[in-house]
Order: sequence, then C-alpha cells, then structure tokens
Amino acid sequence: MTEWIECKISDIGTVVGGATPSTKKAENYEGGNISWITPKDLSTFSGRYIKRGERNITETGLKSCSTQLMPKNTVLFSSRAPIGYVAIAANNVCTNQGFKSVIPNEDTDALFLYYLLKYNKDKIESMGSGTTFKEVSGNIMKNIVVSVPTDKKAQENIASLLGSIDDKIEENERINNNLEQQAQAIFKAWFVDFIPFNGVRPDNWTISSLGEVTNMGAGGDKPKIISAIQTEECPYPIYSNGLSENGLYGYTNTPKICDESVTVSARGTIGFVCIRHTPYVPIVRLVTLIPNTEIISAKYLYLYLKQLNITGTGTTQQQLTVPDFRKTEILIPDKETMSAFTDIIAPLFSKIWANEKENANLSATRDTLLPKLMSEELDVSDIEF
Repeated sequence: MTEWIECKISDIGTVVGGATPSTKKAENYEGGNISWITPKDLSTFSGRYIKRGERNITETGLKSCSTQLMPKNTVLFSSRAPIGYVAIAANNVCTNQGFKSVIPNEDTDALFLYYLLKYNKDKIESMGSGTTFKEVSGNIMKNIVVSVPTDKKAQENIASLLGSIDDKIEENERINNNLEQQAQAIFKAWFVDFIPFNGVRPDNWTISSLGEVTNMGAGGDKPKIISAIQTEECPYPIYSNGLSENGLYGYTNTPKICDESVTVSARGTIGFVCIRHTPYVPIVRLVTLIPNTEIISAKYLYLYLKQLNITGTGTTQQQLTVPDFRKTEILIPDKETMSAFTDIIAPLFSKIWANEKENANLSATRDTLLPKLMSEELDVSDIEF
C-alpha cells in the first residue's frame, strides 16, 4: 500500500512568479532567445511540454524586471486570466506575471506534479481573489495543501500511467497536424498554383460569393441544458468562438446543425476556422457556413477559408458580421474538379476524425483515472507496468 501524506505545495517545490519587461523598449525583445511564456500561449496549447511562447525576450529584458529564468521541468501554472493552465517547461523558460510556477524539488517527480496541479485546479481557483478577475497570489499558492505519495517511485508510476495516455493523444495530434498540412498543400497545388492545370486557372471556373454558395448564419443563445462532459443525455457539442479545444463550450441534448459545415470565430480572435462533421450547436460570436454541396464541398470550403486573412470591422471592438462575410469572394471550380479534389482529400479528413474520436476516448479514460489516483481511491501499487 502506497503511503500518502498531506503537505503544502511549498514543501514539494519552489513557487516562482513572473513579470513583463517594458514593451516600450525594443531592446527587451528584439533578437531575444530567452523563452518567455504568457497564459495566452497556453490557451491553444494542447501538449504537456512547452518550449517557447509567441515572443522571446533578451538578456536585457530578463534583467529589467522581476521575471526569473526557471529550469527545465518547472511546472507552469497560470494564476490569473484564467487560473489553471498547466504545462511543463521543456527547457529553461521565464513567464509573465500571470503564473505561479513550481520548480519541483529532488523528491518530487515533475510529471507527477503536473498531474497533481491539474487535479487540484478547481481547489486552487476557488482560493483566488480579485474584483476585475480572480488571481492566486504566491503566498496562497505556497500554502495550498495537497496529498502526495512519500515514495518518489509511486509518483513516477502514477505519472507513467497517465503519461502513457497523453503520449498517445499527442502522437495522434502530431499525425493530424501532418494530415492537415497535406490537405492544405494539395489545396494550394490545385487552387492557388493550378499545378494540375499547367499553372493556369481553367476558363470554366468562376468567382462567386460565400452568400451565394452557403447557408450562412450566426450562432444563437446558449442552450438551457448544458453539460460540462459528454453524456448519453447530452451527446451534442456546443461550440463558441474560443480557440481551446476548437471552441468546445460544453454539451447539450439537441443539435441545431446536422450537416457537415464550417464555423468561423466572429469576435475576439477573428477568423479561427473549423470544419464540423458531427451534429452540434453554435452559440454567440460564431458564424456557421453550410455549403451548397451541389457547388462546393465542406472540405473545400474549409481549406479555402483557412488560406484567407479573415478580418472584422468596427471601431470599439472588431467583429465579423454575417452581412459583410457573405460578400467574401470564393473561387468555384467546375463540378468534375470539385468532385475529384474532394475524393482525394476525404480520406485525410476521415483519418483526422478517427484520431480525434480516439483522443476523446483516451482523454475520458485519463480524466477518470486522474481523480481516482490522486484521491487514493485507486492504489498505484495495484497497477501493473
């Protein structure tokens, strides 16, 4: 039987904050090679180990503020806007003030600490304070009480079990990224460079507008019935304009769109394009496009929109409106070409969707095991490796 003890986070690692070098001084950023992470960098990050964020900082920038360079295997935990993003540093990194990261001590396994913080996310978030947005202070983070195995080998076994599931999820994501790149490369060859047509656009192709070849609409209000997880009663995903998990907001009992279609985020990060192949519910700030399949396929529409620079209008807050978006031009190949192209790329999307389904099942298994392992309901010593 594995022995567990209650302790503070400060007992198993060193809690470190971060800071932002002045953005008014170019020498803090230009040519920098020091990885500097912000919560925004983790908003669309789906892996566990992060190497760098959107921006690096320079040695001058590092010395200009209170951010600290932390070693590889530091566990990053966002402490505000929002609370609870978790990742492991794949190399030396520093962060902005939106983190309370934990450098594990020699008796603490870094991957176990990663899962421990994910398990305790809600508890940590509940202890945040603030009027504009909730934030967890360094002092609070240090004094959060957690349960950990006294034996580091037990920590490693728990991490290994959960990590093996995440390894497969990340492998599938890498495969999907490659398949997506293949689909985009084929699209570019056919409809940008016209390689199968001797580099010249065929005369019988036309230019139309999105409004003429799709049924376009805006997402509606949130459903009255919402589940945080997929259940038999609520099997249909709800999508918003968010980026994380392709905008997944939750699940509900009745779908609004059942056709293969495309969605585009209309506010916030405008122009985030996704293809949807299962029934779903779109909500506010999300534009939906159901193609007229007599003219174009959803897969063609998706790849066409992916290569556009989609922007919004407005002075106070930019947004993408349906009336304006309907006017966007789209290239329409002849039916024979459209059919041939769709037949070529359809297997790529089928494999992507099969991997996504497998990942959903793997995630559900991991998320079921995590609380059982961390609450001692399931003893890691009973698990064979």
